[in-house]
Amino acid sequence: MGNCATWSMNAVNAQMERIGVNSKTGAASTQPLDADAFPDLTRFFAPRSVALLGATEDLSKFGGRCIRQMTNFGYAGTIYPINPKRETVFGFKCYPSVSALPETPDHVGIVLPAQAVPGALEQCVALDVPFATVFSSGFGETGTDEGRRLQKRIVEIARAGGIRVMGPNCNGLINFVDAFALTSTATINGPRRPAGDIGIVSQSGGAGQINVMWRAHQAGLGISHEVSCGNAADIDLLDYAAYMVEAPGTKVVLILAEQIANGAKLRALAGRAAELDKPLIMVKAGRTEAGSRAAAAHTGAVTGNDALCDAVLAQLGILRVDDYKELYETAMLLHRGRRPAGRRIASTSISGGNLVALADVSASIGMEWPAFSSTTQTRLTELLPGFGMAANPTDLTSAAIGQPGLLAAATTAILNDPAVDVLIPIVTNVGSANIRALVELSANSTKPVAMLWIGHASDESDLTPESLIASGHAVYRDAIACVKAVWAAMRYSEFRARLAAPPAKRPDGIDTPTARRLITALTGTPNGKEISALLQCYGVSPSDAADARSPNAPEMCIGIMHDAIFGPVVTITPGGAYAALLKDIAFRLPPFAPDEALEALRNLRGFGLLAGTQGRPSSDVAALTDLIARISWLATDLQDFDFQLEIDAQVLRQGNGVRIIAIQIAPQRSHGKS
Repeated sequence: MGNCATWSMNAVNAQMERIGVNSKTGAASTQPLDADAFPDLTRFFAPRSVALLGATEDLSKFGGRCIRQMTNFGYAGTIYPINPKRETVFGFKCYPSVSALPETPDHVGIVLPAQAVPGALEQCVALDVPFATVFSSGFGETGTDEGRRLQKRIVEIARAGGIRVMGPNCNGLINFVDAFALTSTATINGPRRPAGDIGIVSQSGGAGQINVMWRAHQAGLGISHEVSCGNAADIDLLDYAAYMVEAPGTKVVLILAEQIANGAKLRALAGRAAELDKPLIMVKAGRTEAGSRAAAAHTGAVTGNDALCDAVLAQLGILRVDDYKELYETAMLLHRGRRPAGRRIASTSISGGNLVALADVSASIGMEWPAFSSTTQTRLTELLPGFGMAANPTDLTSAAIGQPGLLAAATTAILNDPAVDVLIPIVTNVGSANIRALVELSANSTKPVAMLWIGHASDESDLTPESLIASGHAVYRDAIACVKAVWAAMRYSEFRARLAAPPAKRPDGIDTPTARRLITALTGTPNGKEISALLQCYGVSPSDAADARSPNAPEMCIGIMHDAIFGPVVTITPGGAYAALLKDIAFRLPPFAPDEALEALRNLRGFGLLAGTQGRPSSDVAALTDLIARISWLATDLQDFDFQLEIDAQVLRQGNGVRIIAIQIAPQRSHGKS
């Protein structure tokens, strides 16, 4: 079918059971998350009583460290150690089995050999225990038939018995809000830190508890909850994240994902987080083949297609970052709740070299450096006589340091400029008065302020970046980290601006019942008449190929494919001779409006072919976006049929519409939904 590039339809490997999306609106719920999809984890995170199978006083063993950490962390509930070989553990009466407990605990931790775990879970089911955490390894992560069998058995017991299970192969949870820790990690040794407003969900124990939680604490940030859930055989990452999104004290949730197993739940979670203005920031493993292999070996995760994942996360407003450090550094700015109105930044410093470095890094990713207004220019001249015309970024020179209050006044004038959306003041080794003046400016501003502090306070050793971060300010030690955090905040604000647009409206002239009847009747390879009848139900009329050749009109390929995780996905690629050359593709979850189709087109490297560059006339982009939007509704309405569709269309000159010149549809099977 033309040159529409078959690879666009093979871009995503179907590796897990397909999950559909809302066929009525395509939108995520904006109500508290559905208990049928997301379990109530209140007693999981804050149990009134806890039992631990495999408890011991031997601190060289997991069970010993787990009990000790629970008590040291200040847990005030009842603790039931379980070990048939002991009478007591750390002064607590020890019980020989789950069935011997005097009451049903809310949560049971299991530290036993893998072969003994199914039997222990069955005991928990018999006692109506609602939650269990399986720390033991030896399950799906091993890649062996026996490991997979044992993990499958855990899930079967959980489903049949109504118990929800964390793990296996996990390192537990930490709840700073309710003073409950069920983990062995040494990262919480010492006095319990105050509860913060950042939640962390990770499959990996080391990455979640050390790379993110511990280092965030070292930086001065506070954490509300942390989960290291391992293989996530039953309760998954999105379930824990959903609890944290609903938690009143949590403002940002950080997710370290090795796999996303349920696209519909991700969509619902993202919708709820957006309604509550609680950013989700994610590191998603599997950008490379090597990373995918490592994830599979670590927790048995199947990572899926990375390009599609990237596009979906961006569409849902989930901020994907590159490394663990970037997670909490981005949260440092976003948890303050001040959203940039645009991409325009300003910076001040007495160090011209640092300004140059910041300008280079920021401009390369799309940030703008606006000129100051005449009012700002006048004010700066008043403050610094002989200063001349102030450029942005602004080198205030050492003159701003020698006079008390002058640095703060000049920086205030720049921050108040209506052309400035974000301020990045750069400070080196300066006196505490100047630092505190900038801190006060940051505290009182409605605009985001990200301080780049290269040096130290020359006259006050206790005044540190960590102390400022602990009091709620965003302070960075290098330009790249600062710029990445600001850029993420800008992307999040742009996502929220898109939320203000009306939801995708079903186009006129759609006949879904007839379309469903037609696609149900398709057998074998559909003929042109059958395909045409189906598309006409969505206002799409294929052209007669003999009347459609306009050699100079660019071609675009619009497709529908069904992903194992995210369900129906619309693909958009340049067609014709440019398909193989550009290898350019945009993914979007349906349904969506023409304006979102336009945004997808603008993200293509080949958009210039439509925009009239290099001597070409501009194409009828409005007609193309209408076509793409209609195809998105077809994908939504017929999502319970596994099929692939490719449409090769010529985009004619503006006002002349779009000509469909080739179509291919390959229905496979129905899921039997009505």
